[in-house]
Amino acid sequence: MAAETRGGGAGVKEPFFIHQNKVSGHHSMPSNHFHEPYEIYYLLSGERHYFIKDHTYRVRKGDVVFIDKNELHKTSDAGVPNHERILINFNESFLDPFGEPLLFEPFRRKTRLLSLSLTEREWIERLLYEMLSEDKEGAPGAETSLRARLASLLIWSGRKLERQENEQSPGEPVSAAHQKIFEIVEYVNARFDGPLSLESVAKAHYISPYHLSRTFKRITGFSFVEYVNTVRVKEAQRLLKETDWRVTRIAERVGYDNIGHFGRVFKQMAKTNPLEYRKSAKRERL
Repeated sequence: MAAETRGGGAGVKEPFFIHQNKVSGHHSMPSNHFHEPYEIYYLLSGERHYFIKDHTYRVRKGDVVFIDKNELHKTSDAGVPNHERILINFNESFLDPFGEPLLFEPFRRKTRLLSLSLTEREWIERLLYEMLSEDKEGAPGAETSLRARLASLLIWSGRKLERQENEQSPGEPVSAAHQKIFEIVEYVNARFDGPLSLESVAKAHYISPYHLSRTFKRITGFSFVEYVNTVRVKEAQRLLKETDWRVTRIAERVGYDNIGHFGRVFKQMAKTNPLEYRKSAKRERL
């Protein structure tokens, strides 16, 4: 009932999208990824690394992951070939008829990964397959049925995540190197509007540039430069939508002292130039 679009800052154009996909061999998402809709990721088989905002989770069969709207995320290979997943994207407007803030609780929790028992997996998978069937067949009342099932999934998950956080401490980093990279990601997120080089960040964290470059890519799925540019472009997109600032001022505000370089990086990631992006955003609001 919806077409999917992907890429830096791209989003699902319809209010609801569900898709099942099976991937053979080893696979990592090739590019940066954030979008306006919320996302639910359920792993049917295999293992994945999932980077969300500033943390990497190891996702195993039967795990559910929740990604907030416009939140940077990327899945990457976890050393286990072959995986299958079900993905849901939905816009906030899709659940407007319910008017229930608790529906968005799973996207607000500190921990975004939900581990399920066998009985819980069976219930979740039955619910997801029912949604896939409703979406494909498009029978009368399908949209209402999808809304109800999605609402049920979200409220149950929000309660489960709260209990999970109260009963146990957050999961440990995937490896000892993760904590250092998390610190560096937080450092970049707080300082992206100023000069940031691999060498300066490595020096500030007492690590060699070579080791930082390799470890950053392995843990987050992004190269260091790709991550910095993605964070900057993401903020530039927000400013283009929410302010009337000139493009030169926005470029400076997000850490670029060369407007030409900003334009090239922005177009590479957003697939359009800043002015066209602003025009498109304004048309969507009308």
